[in-house]
Amino acid sequence: MGRRAECQRELAGLEVHRWPAYLTERSGLPGPRADIELAQAVADTGDAALFDRLIADGDEYLVFCGVIGLGRLLAETPDAPKLEPRLRAHAADERWRVREAVAMALQRLGDADPARLCELVAEWARADDPLVLRAAVAAICEPRLLKTPGAVTTALDVCATATTWLAGLPAVRRRDDDVRTLRKALGYGWSVAVAADPAAGLPRFRTLAEADADVAWIVRENGKKTRLAKLLPPS
Repeated sequence: MGRRAECQRELAGLEVHRWPAYLTERSGLPGPRADIELAQAVADTGDAALFDRLIADGDEYLVFCGVIGLGRLLAETPDAPKLEPRLRAHAADERWRVREAVAMALQRLGDADPARLCELVAEWARADDPLVLRAAVAAICEPRLLKTPGAVTTALDVCATATTWLAGLPAVRRRDDDVRTLRKALGYGWSVAVAADPAAGLPRFRTLAEADADVAWIVRENGKKTRLAKLLPPS
């Protein structure tokens, strides 16, 4: 039995009102790494009422679990108009684990309905908010989701749009934490998208304007990733 399945079994044996205390005790926090498999098991087995309760609690790990759960609901409920705006709001949370939960939630949507994820991240990529842009990049730049030409094109488009947005910011704005968070995501996202389809991705990656200091950093960081470095000529 895998770790996630084991967590599902343990949760099934608990009354739901005991879940928050159980999750807090086994969260792995404070510490360097939260228990992601446990959080995914919560998302697999919980319901909307539980996810709302976890998010309302405010505890970082409980919110993390609840937000991933919203992704499962979004994947299962195509006509749920309130879920996408909630996830978009959480994408701008000041806590990085909550922002990561949004990416995981959207990836659940991508597993169930790739076309719908592509539509959603394309919309988010038009936002004037670096953290929403970061969520779009982090969600779609996942190797398991980039199995079709359409998904790869979306990932490349999202990376390109976010990079252009970043390059258009004044220098003083680029020092802000939210912008640096976006830059960090672009520092690996391009390599994931390009490696999924080098024929489509490499020409676009090579057009990035390295005269801009932040874009040059993005190019260098992606070039360090093994998945992309092996596709580039020796420097």
